[in-house]
Amino acid sequence: MLNGKVLVITGVASGIGEETARTACAQGAHVIGVDINRPKVEVDRFIQADLSSQASIDSLLGQLPDGLDGLANIAGLPPTQSAELVLKVNLVGLKYLTLGMLPRLADNASIVNLASLAGIGWTQSVSAINESEHLSFSGAAAFCARHGIVGARSYFFSKEALIAWTLQHRWTWRERGIRMNAVSPGPVDTPILQDFIETLGARAEEDMKTMDRPGKATDIAPVVAFMLSDGSRWMRGTNLSVDGGMHSHILASSNGLRTP
Repeated sequence: MLNGKVLVITGVASGIGEETARTACAQGAHVIGVDINRPKVEVDRFIQADLSSQASIDSLLGQLPDGLDGLANIAGLPPTQSAELVLKVNLVGLKYLTLGMLPRLADNASIVNLASLAGIGWTQSVSAINESEHLSFSGAAAFCARHGIVGARSYFFSKEALIAWTLQHRWTWRERGIRMNAVSPGPVDTPILQDFIETLGARAEEDMKTMDRPGKATDIAPVVAFMLSDGSRWMRGTNLSVDGGMHSHILASSNGLRTP
């Protein structure tokens, strides 16, 4: 449960962010919601911010109180947006907000990054991921051009790099008890699902058939809420798959395991 915790949740205007804010409030948390659009869900406080803009994030950081118990980085863009914008929001802005919030976080706070099944191949992108470590807002376009990041690749790379970043920071702030973990959904029936179908076509359709159905925001939000709770305090640098078994299916199939 999240009773009494003060949480910042991004992406609260729709999809998983909206449902996570609803779940957290129902569990007794005080939620500060962040989005570029105004939310329909009722939160304790809403701060409008554009996570592709450093100035907007600086303004957001200036409005946050001290003693925050958690941050859920859920806001993100689909691959139908420009590659530069996807990287700015899904990776550069997310990192900038997270690092900027550290002085505002209470000891033993939890940071949860919403990654994706799309990031499963991160080990094949380590060179580019390492180069992206200090990627700036102004450098996103050149980085995409240098690495051939176009179309759907922008989303995949942003999630690969986010999973890697989560693993890298498994112990970074442990002297304060601050932990970072990730949650990786498979395809989820949210307002941007059609964007993924449009971009990935047959691959997305086939994945959803293998899973039996696309996920729902209500499948993901309780897991994010748990990761924000004290129940996850011994989990550090974990990437938790919540995808109807797709991650397990890919690992088993690619390594030659027979399925009963």
